[in-house]
Amino acid sequence: MIEIVPENPALHAEAIEDLFDRTFGPGHFAKTAERLREYSRSLPEINRVALAGGKVVGVCRVWPLVVGAARTPALFYGPVAVDPAYRGNFLSLRITEAALEAGKAAGWPAAVLIGAHSLFGKAGFALVPKGRLSFPGPQDPGRVMVKDLAGDASLLEGAVTAA
Repeated sequence: MIEIVPENPALHAEAIEDLFDRTFGPGHFAKTAERLREYSRSLPEINRVALAGGKVVGVCRVWPLVVGAARTPALFYGPVAVDPAYRGNFLSLRITEAALEAGKAAGWPAAVLIGAHSLFGKAGFALVPKGRLSFPGPQDPGRVMVKDLAGDASLLEGAVTAA
């Protein structure tokens, strides 16, 4: 049985970093998405962790950011990682959906995610029209998505930066 819970940094942080290293390898620090995370802190109360027998087998981390000249607040979802032994049952989607519910309950207006629309579209993410959002580095526009939380994600436009 898999339980999805809020992240407890004291209990989960080391296992999460190990999961990221095993899932993405050392190259994940070079990605554009990391530029949004490197001067920020994730939100443990919104992050979600999947546990199997108390062991971390999946995670969705969430980060505050702002968009455009209006500095519209939003949440950045990811990285999302699942232990290879637990893949194939949409666990990454279930963890992300739990984190989306937490973000909405906390009153955040919108979510931004970089990933596969074939998966995250099932959670209600919509692809962003090319050029509407810009990132601090190159980004494949076919992987940039937004979703309404407690507000309107269609209002997000401009440069995406750490909060």
